[in-house]
Amino acid sequence: MIQSISLKKLVPSPRNVRKISDPAADEQLKTDIAARGLLQNLVVRKAKRGKFEVEAGGRRLAALQALAEDGTLAKTHEVTCLVIEGEESEVREASLAENFQRLAMNPADEAQAFSAIIEAGGCVEDVARRFGLTVRFVEGRLRLATLAPCVFEALADGTITLDMAKAYGAISDADRQAHVYAELQDAWYQITPETIRRMVLDASVRGSDPRAVLVGRDAYLAAGGRIERELFDDDASESWIDIALLEDLAHKAMDEAATKSAQEHGLAWVRPTLGNYVSHDLVEGLNRLPCEPVPMTEQQAQELGELEADYDRVAAILEDEDSDEDEVAKAEEELVAIDRAMRALNDRPPVLADDLKADAGAFLVLSRNGEPALVPQFYTESEVISEDDGVVEPVAVGTETKGRGNSLSQRLLDELAMQRRDILAIHVANDPALALDFMVFTLADADGQDWRAKKASTISGSAETGPVTGFEAKDAPASAALAEFAGSLDESWRSGESDVERFEAFRALSHEARSAWLGHVVSRTLVASLACEGERSAPLHEAIGGLLEIETAHWWRPTAANYFDRVAKAKTLEALDAAGGPELVSRYSASKKAELASAAERIFSGNFIGEAGTKERALAWVPDIMYFRGTAEPDETVDPDENDESDVEITEQAA
Repeated sequence: MIQSISLKKLVPSPRNVRKISDPAADEQLKTDIAARGLLQNLVVRKAKRGKFEVEAGGRRLAALQALAEDGTLAKTHEVTCLVIEGEESEVREASLAENFQRLAMNPADEAQAFSAIIEAGGCVEDVARRFGLTVRFVEGRLRLATLAPCVFEALADGTITLDMAKAYGAISDADRQAHVYAELQDAWYQITPETIRRMVLDASVRGSDPRAVLVGRDAYLAAGGRIERELFDDDASESWIDIALLEDLAHKAMDEAATKSAQEHGLAWVRPTLGNYVSHDLVEGLNRLPCEPVPMTEQQAQELGELEADYDRVAAILEDEDSDEDEVAKAEEELVAIDRAMRALNDRPPVLADDLKADAGAFLVLSRNGEPALVPQFYTESEVISEDDGVVEPVAVGTETKGRGNSLSQRLLDELAMQRRDILAIHVANDPALALDFMVFTLADADGQDWRAKKASTISGSAETGPVTGFEAKDAPASAALAEFAGSLDESWRSGESDVERFEAFRALSHEARSAWLGHVVSRTLVASLACEGERSAPLHEAIGGLLEIETAHWWRPTAANYFDRVAKAKTLEALDAAGGPELVSRYSASKKAELASAAERIFSGNFIGEAGTKERALAWVPDIMYFRGTAEPDETVDPDENDESDVEITEQAA
């Protein structure tokens, strides 16, 4: 029975099945009711003392009560309700049905609805206010409505995801969107939002590009530059499409900075470059001027001598097999601090003698954060004769500092690096588009690569064995997945007697078979690396791992054999603290190392009785050096309910 009931007589029902809400969504509902009234009646049941319990519509009731508290509605406001009767089980079923049978609107439907309101005379700000939404959200939905018809239809019928549609919307050119959409229909590789975004923005740069940061958005727009903004993105992810103009402005800014830097440092010249390092072609024909680091003071030299003595003392503790676990743990922590202090004393910038500055010059590079930076190495166009043997010193830009100590053993670090490499490799193997980009880039970049930088791949196609000969992590999911991947390759072409026959047979394979081989040959070139500084670091691996959003914990779990038996007791306790806090640490702190390692293996595999939160943190924990940390922030916030199909597919292989 439909009945109008005073708001003050309505109370929440303890039987309402909805227990969790969303504050942002609740605020939107409140705003909507204030603008249009209650569009759907409440479902209520008679209670004691003339009250009515709301069985379905608890969020609407809360919104009405909030409006009454604000004075927008009277507390005696009449609310249309459906009064039901029956047993408690029937009432609960009604509450469940009212909440369960709802279907969220398709983003395409939302886009068309907002567009119709705007065409009827509404404005974006008014629509956002009346629906309790942000202006950016409404603008994003309106942008969807302007997508190329083929792209919009694909979104409406579910052929592409919302993230893919946003990627097409990275540029407003509908013809370009349609062209890319048609091109991808016959793609033999997996299509991701990032793939789409790269293709539509083929001739643009991000707002986060160092050149864009250097010039500045206002200066670029004032000069006539054009900007395309992706759906729901921030300024850093905008697309600046007039690259020639941007480059011209960036060159002018660097020229000004170079002139100023030359005056500040008293140099004859400073040459700017938009690159982030000094390439060999820039220094061709120049001679490097000799310069020494800033001399140590007597106090600094004394400190360094004391640190070296402390280093030897602490290292002796670690090398002594009779040292107990507490001593080893303390020594490891002390060694890290000593090494850091020694690096600080030894890392001193070079100084050029005043009598050489008249003919000296340097280079101004554009750092990755968009700031001009003077490279502390000086050159001259004049001939430099050494006082020793007349030989000119070869050109070199900078040096790499190598640490003396590490808190983990050499063997363990090497094994962890190889297992982390396998995790990256299986992801690259399953993304042939990225594998192709990686291969082509590496080949193209070989002639301009800084000789001091660690190579991220052998790229010759041969398998990279790693620093530990004969080591195989047979029980690791990533290694097993790689072996399975290799075993699934179509090797029928190998039967040819000559290379010509084999090549013809290989070309006759399907697109899927050839793409699998592409992923395989690229992935097997990856070198062993860790997320740390020094010789095991490969920054390009971090960037690729960030692009692939790799979760190491899905692919590698610490065990007694591969980690806990190999590290100091203190590190195992640190891991336990990260999972369960002081309570979990105190439970095992008195255990012997072997017992502790066994317990840690069980805990971090999730095979123990404990709180759900502790299990979740334990299953997500891996050593810091095993994470993949991308160099760029994500382009946009991803709805946690929208699963990435590619990531799900790979994760299933690891299960």
